[in-house]
Amino acid sequence: MVNILLIDDEEKLRSLLKRIISLEGYKVFETGTIGAARVTLENQHIDIVLCDVKLPDGNGVEFTREIKEKHPDIEVILITAYGNLPDGIQAIKNGAFDYLVKGNDNDKIIPLLSRVSEKIALLRRVNRLEQQLGNQFGFEKIIGDSPVLHKAVQLARKVAPTEAAVLLTGETGTGKEVFAQAIHQNSTHKNQPFIALNCSAFSKDLLESELFGHKAGSFTGATKDKKGLVEEAKGGTLFLDEIGEMPMELQPKLLRLLENGTYLRVGDTKEQKADVRVIAATNRDLNNEIAEGRFRSDLYYRIAVFVIELPSLRSRAKDIPILAQHFLDVYARKTNKNIRSISGEAMDALKQNEWKGNVRELKNVMERAVIMEDTDTLLTDSLPYDILHLPDGQDASRFHLATMEQFHIRKMLQYTNGNKTEAARLMDIGLATLYRKIEEYGIK
Repeated sequence: MVNILLIDDEEKLRSLLKRIISLEGYKVFETGTIGAARVTLENQHIDIVLCDVKLPDGNGVEFTREIKEKHPDIEVILITAYGNLPDGIQAIKNGAFDYLVKGNDNDKIIPLLSRVSEKIALLRRVNRLEQQLGNQFGFEKIIGDSPVLHKAVQLARKVAPTEAAVLLTGETGTGKEVFAQAIHQNSTHKNQPFIALNCSAFSKDLLESELFGHKAGSFTGATKDKKGLVEEAKGGTLFLDEIGEMPMELQPKLLRLLENGTYLRVGDTKEQKADVRVIAATNRDLNNEIAEGRFRSDLYYRIAVFVIELPSLRSRAKDIPILAQHFLDVYARKTNKNIRSISGEAMDALKQNEWKGNVRELKNVMERAVIMEDTDTLLTDSLPYDILHLPDGQDASRFHLATMEQFHIRKMLQYTNGNKTEAARLMDIGLATLYRKIEEYGIK
């Protein structure tokens, strides 16, 4: 519902107008003075102010300026019995949505309120979408409580509002694109595109065309002009992942973009202007790449204005339970499963794993485990065998074989709802053998 504050010192007119507006479904608050209006504005959520120009304690045109300064989202409509052009112009300058003359307002006020309400509804939808984008791509999506992660997030928050080029370093799977999106979402570019390009996914010629675009006829198959991602990201952020994989021949062209804000499309002679912020990422040691002659030092200094190293999952092991539960909740919702928790044994296995693939690997493991699990608790049975750890002194091949057998028996018993005769038949073993295995493995 849209809330309207009606300000007019003529009580009878105010009451009549309140009744008319209320019948249209609006909630109406009313006052006769600017002083009383200030109190209402501070204590009630108001969407529209409908205000007389001449009031006992002030002027509605000047009060409009005050309202817009303190409450910029409130729309103001002024009504006066003494309309004049200078007042109308000043009212609009002060931020009023419209300026009406009493006597001519009867047929205009309700359609005008409807227009303002539509604008307010649109702004609310935009704000909701922005909030959803912030939740989806902002720093809130970066999950964990470890000090090393907090340090990286703190640095990213500091650099986000600036125009500085950012280089994200760290192992594969540490969340470099998630950080890049969060930086973009908290920058002045957030309402413009975020374009990501993996530099290792293309050959030199294709990468140049993807990045800068090309002119028709510039090479075989180029039948028409093509925009590059630099142009597609106009006003926004271009995220260059795996920049250490960029061919040496293409690096001077990226350097030109970063230094001069200009570039050439493939096959073109006319320079193009770029308006884009660049965030780069790599899992390589670029200083070592420079020493080996595979990366330009001048390009490194341009992209590494602000370096943020993202920690491996091994270095923030305390975050593993938090992340595991998060991914469990996400994939349980996606698969419509009622899996609410992770067993202690399964969590121990997750915590002990090396996670060479970092958060990405954990995410994939949890997605698979949720698909496999049939109970309301994630058990070790549903985890991949390669992340389970052997007790000290156990023979590895024997342990793995026994573990696989134990898991298989557990799964078959779950499948048959505990019917051992049916489970033995499906596994093609004797019922006595199954009972012996159940006792040996302590299966309940």
